Amino acid sequence: MREPEDREQLIALLHSAFERNLLDADALSIIEGALAVSDMQVRDVMVPRAQMQAISIHDGTAAMTAKAIETAHSRFPVTGENRDDVIGILLAKDLLRLHAGEDVAVRDMLRPAIFIPDSKRLNVLLREFRASRNHMAIVVDEYGGVAGLVTIEDVLEQIVGDIEDEYDFDEAADNILLDQAGRYRVKAATEIADFNAAFGTDFSDEDFDTVGGMVIHRLDRLPQRGEVLQIGGLRIQVLRADSRRVHTLLVDRTAAAS
Repeated sequence: MREPEDREQLIALLHSAFERNLLDADALSIIEGALAVSDMQVRDVMVPRAQMQAISIHDGTAAMTAKAIETAHSRFPVTGENRDDVIGILLAKDLLRLHAGEDVAVRDMLRPAIFIPDSKRLNVLLREFRASRNHMAIVVDEYGGVAGLVTIEDVLEQIVGDIEDEYDFDEAADNILLDQAGRYRVKAATEIADFNAAFGTDFSDEDFDTVGGMVIHRLDRLPQRGEVLQIGGLRIQVLRADSRRVHTLLVDRTAAAS
């Protein structure tokens, strides 16, 4: 067999190896993801500025803690006078120091913010993340304004697919869970019939089988994290989604009703 002369031939060779059971499906997917990352730029996977969950340095401790609980993120960009003025990164776990009674200013707890252009290639960014041990970077446009943010998880998910963490649903958990704020965390893979039974709705499952499929159908595209829809008297927010599929939704009855 001839050596592959370009990427297309290499991918064809890998698929041939998969068909002959020399590679399993997971290995093939990871290799293809690793190859694709070298062609992708930060702008392809970043969280846009409008959907960034940032904290203002002028917010009080209670407001910062509430944001951390609501979003379940572990890191937050902290802004100064405006959203383009990112002065550092706050780790949610550092907020525990304040609640423990430590006499420390929030500004003193901030980690340095790393700024990168939106044109940086993902394979280069991943190498820099590993070297610097940073997990988040602020993305800037050609004019120096904040365009969004990107995390190491955003990059890795392009290679290995969705990465579950401690804030995600366990595989054995229910598809619909009530949180302390009276809202429901719903797996996008929840079947329409189960969703209807839980919320007293009557959505049809003729065009889609899952609630994630319903959201995609309504938008006619894959949604981005943070997007909100009003469907059938429910406020549905996309909690987790990547470039491939929707993962988790936040459903609120009272917000839609009010």
